[in-house]
Amino acid sequence: MGRHHARVLHALAGVELAGVLDPAPATTGPYGVPVVRELGDLLALGIDYAVLAVPTALHEEIGLRLAEAGVHTMIEKPLAPSVPAARRLADAFASRGLVGAVGHIERYNPALQSLRARLEGGELGEIYQIVTRRQGPFPGRIADVGVVMDLATHDIDLTAWVTGRSYLQVAARTAARSGRPHEDMVSAVAGLAGGLMANHLVNWLSPFKERFTVITGERGSFVADTLTADLTFYANGAIGTEWEALRTFRGVAEGDMVRYAIPKREPLLVEHERFRDAVLGESRDTVTLRQATRTVEVAEALLRSAREGGTVDVPVEAPDPVAAHPHRSPSPREWLTERVS
Repeated sequence: MGRHHARVLHALAGVELAGVLDPAPATTGPYGVPVVRELGDLLALGIDYAVLAVPTALHEEIGLRLAEAGVHTMIEKPLAPSVPAARRLADAFASRGLVGAVGHIERYNPALQSLRARLEGGELGEIYQIVTRRQGPFPGRIADVGVVMDLATHDIDLTAWVTGRSYLQVAARTAARSGRPHEDMVSAVAGLAGGLMANHLVNWLSPFKERFTVITGERGSFVADTLTADLTFYANGAIGTEWEALRTFRGVAEGDMVRYAIPKREPLLVEHERFRDAVLGESRDTVTLRQATRTVEVAEALLRSAREGGTVDVPVEAPDPVAAHPHRSPSPREWLTERVS
């Protein structure tokens, strides 16, 4: 992911890619920027913000050091491998007035952006169910967490964000079929606020890739394909199907089907634009560390359910002061100046 972040940052207006930290031996990195092997050397470049794209197990250690240095930071998802580590990171950035965000990139997918706006506009009416499917082959770069923390956290975050509902209970089954130390498939059922039910099917075993989110409500169903960024609406129909044989295959009533024409910008670029604007104090449309901590809480509940069996209650969600009250955060130099004075 670091390569993709570097590509976007290099071309991002108002941002200068200053350097890369990578333990692999090199003197220059992408686009001619210096490559350093120690965090202190990266901080010495005078960076204003950092993107943390390292193995999940290292998020807390490096993230806390960046917070201590007064550096705004975007951390790749998941925020941390455990809830206590996630909370320590959230507290460290909040206590210093720094912008901390997490790269739950699906929030910036055009299909899901359009879907959320349509749900907020009441186009589906009451929401009954959300189903996600996220399947594909194993990514060789992932070694320290299983499919729940690495892949299912996408669906946990987007489900809560798109619907505006909190997770209350979860039940899950996992399996490890490929010989690796962590689970590589999960099937989960969840109950969310307001009686909404959710189903998540995630694995690293399918030879094909699919990324689907289906939301069913009183007026029909939305289907978002986040691989192609397409959003389709299947409406409940008002015209009865009199042809008896056809009713067996199509249901009692057939409504309109609409695939929306929506602007399609690269989600990673939009994510970086929003983070840049948050650092500049111009807006705060990012995934906050508190929100990302909540996602880790739900993921841990899924793993606990799979381990112990039965349904697990998810802790009550605490208010997120950053999301509720956007504000301009000071730059690293301003913050350090205030602390010294």
